[in-house]
Amino acid sequence: MEDKHAFRFSPATLAVPLYFVLFLWIVFWFEARFGYNFNRYGIYPRTFSGLRGILFSPFIHSDIKHLYHNSIPLFVLMFSLLYFYRAISFKVFLYGALLTGLLTWVIARKSYHIGASGIIYLLFSFIFFSGVFRRNYRLIAVSLVVIFLYGSMVWYLLPVEERISWEGHLSGFVTGILFAFIFRKTGPQRIQYDWERDDYEPDDFDRRFDEQGEFRPIPEDENRKDGGD
Repeated sequence: MEDKHAFRFSPATLAVPLYFVLFLWIVFWFEARFGYNFNRYGIYPRTFSGLRGILFSPFIHSDIKHLYHNSIPLFVLMFSLLYFYRAISFKVFLYGALLTGLLTWVIARKSYHIGASGIIYLLFSFIFFSGVFRRNYRLIAVSLVVIFLYGSMVWYLLPVEERISWEGHLSGFVTGILFAFIFRKTGPQRIQYDWERDDYEPDDFDRRFDEQGEFRPIPEDENRKDGGD
């Protein structure tokens, strides 16, 4: 059955991604305004000090172009996560971001890896594959919209450009698939129609309509099988 509390808008659905993206811009403004360079707080693979980047790297961007290109998809995908997967959104975002950072720390090149793009790939992958795994028609539609808007991102899972952390992208993408599978039975599910039930009887379909062909609800006591209790 489909969760009756799913797909409901709340102020937090809009406020959380908005404030998160705004905070990224504040961090970048602070760097530019006061002459700081936070790149050293990014992920530096396979070093103890580089582990701090798992927490800090999503908030650090190399330039305004980098930040701008991350801001819009991050907002859209965070909004989608909160709206369609509200019950598990916190776990997916927080634990997914940590695992994405850790995988990047393990597999990446010796360089500082910064930016929120790993989280973007995490959310993109989770939202797309969750719709596929759950077979919910609404969520499949969301998956198709996501792949239409951001499908070209898959090219950046490969080392197509030296300055781009494809390792972070790949880590987020793999983590998204993993979390989509782990949480596939939590949150909104595929709607099960009457004819898909094991106890469904074809004659039940005719009983749902009156003589004029109008649909009528079946009283609870009529749903019992012959023979009663």
